[in-house]
Amino acid sequence: MSSKKQHIALIQHLDAGYNLARWLTRNEQDAQDVLQESFVRALRFFESLEEEDPKPWFLKIVRNTCYTWMKKNRNPSRSEPFDEETHVPDEAPSDPEFLLLLNADIASVRTALESLSTEYREALLLRELEGLTYEEISKVASVPIGTVMSRISRARVKVQEWLEKSKKGET
Repeated sequence: MSSKKQHIALIQHLDAGYNLARWLTRNEQDAQDVLQESFVRALRFFESLEEEDPKPWFLKIVRNTCYTWMKKNRNPSRSEPFDEETHVPDEAPSDPEFLLLLNADIASVRTALESLSTEYREALLLRELEGLTYEEISKVASVPIGTVMSRISRARVKVQEWLEKSKKGET
């Protein structure tokens, strides 16, 4: 495949890669650094791609680069909250009451997701936000499909429990 086609194939998945890196690193600048390094790695090894869809393959590179980068550079206490405004489309209705409720819901879901362990958060985000299949998530995370299924199931339960406690004012 030509260099131009490689770039196009990967560029289509930059947003997904950034979202994954951002949720894992919990820091915008770190996510950008990880994404840049991941893109370079992906270009270098693009010829080894065996799947038709490069998205799971690229997300696996982002994931692995992210964990490697965090081991080398991370002070465990360094993180910042996920900025939903950066990642939510601007096409929301302009009704103030709707926007207030939407922002409250977004903040609650974001906090619930941030409360999950990295493994649960990663699996749930890859499934729900990036639309990957269980098999694709299994390849990205290098774990059996059963593990992916149980992580997603447990993550959903934990998010639901957290949201219910939040509505009752228990969080």
